[in-house]
Amino acid sequence: MTEEKQHQLDQRYLRMAKIWAENSYCKRRQVGALVVKNQMIISDGFNGTPSGFENVCEENDVTKPYVLHAEANAITKLARSHNSSNGATLYVTASPCLECSKLIIQSGIKRVIYGEQYRLSDGIDLLKRAGIEVEQMDV
Repeated sequence: MTEEKQHQLDQRYLRMAKIWAENSYCKRRQVGALVVKNQMIISDGFNGTPSGFENVCEENDVTKPYVLHAEANAITKLARSHNSSNGATLYVTASPCLECSKLIIQSGIKRVIYGEQYRLSDGIDLLKRAGIEVEQMDV
């Protein structure tokens, strides 16, 4: 695949992740994530509370401590499927935090394409240290 074709696909999947973020009930920030392998979406996620919990992410304008990030939701969803994220690409609307970056590394994801920059860059720094290709892209 040419570099230009890959860039176009990356932009499309990132736009799809942005649309998927609209499923989040979080008020402060809605984040979406897609895991793609061999040009197929194998998992998706958005930030929110664990299954079975009320769909309320904040209390007094503070995010509840048990809210899951979009990346964590997408990766843990893969664990319940027959798909493997080894060698896949993660598209996420905000750069991964440190905790999500650890999950990304352990899941075998090899590329991360993200939209907006999170206030901390330690997650991105860890991904790069692990040899994962990381790129910020405007949507």
